[in-house]
Amino acid sequence: MTRLFHVPLSPFCRKVRLTLAEKRIEVELVEERYWEQGPEFLRRNPAGKIPVIRLNGRTMSESQAICEYLDETVPEPRLMPRDPEGRYEVRRLCAWFDDKFHAEVTSKLLYERVNKKVMKLGYPDSKNVKSGSARIKYHLDYLSWLLDQRRWLAGNEMTLADFAAAAHLSSLDYISDVDWNRSQNVKDWYAKIKSRPSFRSLLADQVPGFPPPTHYADLDF
Repeated sequence: MTRLFHVPLSPFCRKVRLTLAEKRIEVELVEERYWEQGPEFLRRNPAGKIPVIRLNGRTMSESQAICEYLDETVPEPRLMPRDPEGRYEVRRLCAWFDDKFHAEVTSKLLYERVNKKVMKLGYPDSKNVKSGSARIKYHLDYLSWLLDQRRWLAGNEMTLADFAAAAHLSSLDYISDVDWNRSQNVKDWYAKIKSRPSFRSLLADQVPGFPPPTHYADLDF
């Protein structure tokens, strides 16, 4: 069976989990204390990062590379467009969330509030939390602007770009750091993707010491 080494609230792991579930690939989830940088884990991925997947006898890392590999080897349902322009836009938006959003928001909120406690690295840095709380508004407004023009983030079909965005936002929603009242079309988009069967395992996640808010798993949030 496919095995994914992950942590529940990692947006990079969540993007891979969504892709696997959408493709109906059964997977065994193995929580990995990657910050301890154990020798066995470093043998799987010398970069010392998650996710790491064991699939068809191969060990692979880097969430975007994994997701695109899955899309090419299990082509239905398709998560990357057929045309070069469409693939470019999906990759641009995946990079937007995995790089820019991650640096400006996820690392400032999720990592300060949750990761530091789990890794025993001290208390949240209030300046980082304040910065992340301010920057997420800009990103939600950008999503709203995209959705004013498109049914989904990269066009008229759901793609990996939607999974990348939802992976980050769902992690932050777990700690109540997303203001869904800021934009109705962003809330409607998230409600659509949240109601997909592939999202169910994410909504069932529980992190010891961090109970999710009641709206987290509510499809009518």
